[in-house]
Amino acid sequence: MNNNNTTYKDSPLGKIPDDWEIMEFGKFAETKKRKYIPVENENLRCLELEHFEQGTGHILGWINSSVQKSTKNKFVKGEVLFGKLRPYLQKFWLAEYDGVCSSEVWVLNSKNNNCSNEFLFRLVQSNQFIQVANVSSGSKMPRADWDYVSTFPFPLPPLPEQKAIAHVLGLMDEAINQNNSLIAKKELQKKWLMQNLLTGRNRLKGFSNEWKEYRLGQITTNFSRRNKELIDAKVYSVTNTNGFVLQSEYFEGKVSGEDLSNYKIIKKHEFAYNPARINVGSLAYFEMEIGVISSLYVCFKTKEQILDYYLHQFLQIDHTKYRIETLGEGGVRVYLWYDLFSKIKIKLPPLEEQIAIAKALQAADKEIQLLKTKTERLREQKKGLMQVLLTGKKRLRI
Repeated sequence: MNNNNTTYKDSPLGKIPDDWEIMEFGKFAETKKRKYIPVENENLRCLELEHFEQGTGHILGWINSSVQKSTKNKFVKGEVLFGKLRPYLQKFWLAEYDGVCSSEVWVLNSKNNNCSNEFLFRLVQSNQFIQVANVSSGSKMPRADWDYVSTFPFPLPPLPEQKAIAHVLGLMDEAINQNNSLIAKKELQKKWLMQNLLTGRNRLKGFSNEWKEYRLGQITTNFSRRNKELIDAKVYSVTNTNGFVLQSEYFEGKVSGEDLSNYKIIKKHEFAYNPARINVGSLAYFEMEIGVISSLYVCFKTKEQILDYYLHQFLQIDHTKYRIETLGEGGVRVYLWYDLFSKIKIKLPPLEEQIAIAKALQAADKEIQLLKTKTERLREQKKGLMQVLLTGKKRLRI
């Protein structure tokens, strides 16, 4: 990077390099609207909002266009897709193939040779663009307004610099992707360890004692501790991805009623799950000191025969998930109350072997967490680069 030969000029957005210009978004980018009406047996890749991974620029999957009967919008390889519903979720993608997408997704293209699509893809990831896109008349479900976004000014460098910026930020993306691939590999290795060590298929060296079979009802205690005294504690929810999360953060605002007396108190080293969503993983281990949770949750804690961590890991292996599925009641929503949950069988080694297994799995956890911390650090570095490169505060040597 080099600032030595750069001179700056005043603009409505502050100082920018002399050879940059300020231009309304709609002057260098446009939305492509190519209506697609689903045709039977025509299988194009169809992207809905849930297929966009939040904040990464990755696609998690797709469905066939013949499955979704609603009208879609066509896109072609190289165009920029941006989720306009709840823009703060940061759902964007530089299309790697032709397909169709939800009407809640903008298909963006550069126009008038002022901008490259690679640069446009980086621009829509910037904090400034996300803030502009979030300005909406909708309160509960904000939706980006093209009439507003298209008139908002952005600093635009010359095309060669745009391509250089896109290249540098692309290298950051590659570093992040490589680290995430390593995380996925390590998580797969840990899953293999869990499946084998927690079922006794493989034994750690030095252990040969026989395992004893229990039902979960024998090694856990169900409880329902109501918040009658209205303790001063935060309200939590159980999620299938992040375990216990603050309800105010998860739902972007306080959604619980004013009266928390019917809520349940949860304390450190205790478990809770949503009986209507346990089949999709909504079960978590509480590691804070104290909190309150919805009265709908089922709460339990371990007895002396089993380590908390050991049980938490056991509840995540495929064997246990299968038992939860088969024991659950209901149709679309599978309900599993504690009386059925307590029937799940588990073979337990003595505590000494549980501790050794836990240490092996915790070592894998630590390795994965270090890699995740590295990914977060790389993402922060990328954000910092975007902030200076997309505003001209730092220039690339071209």
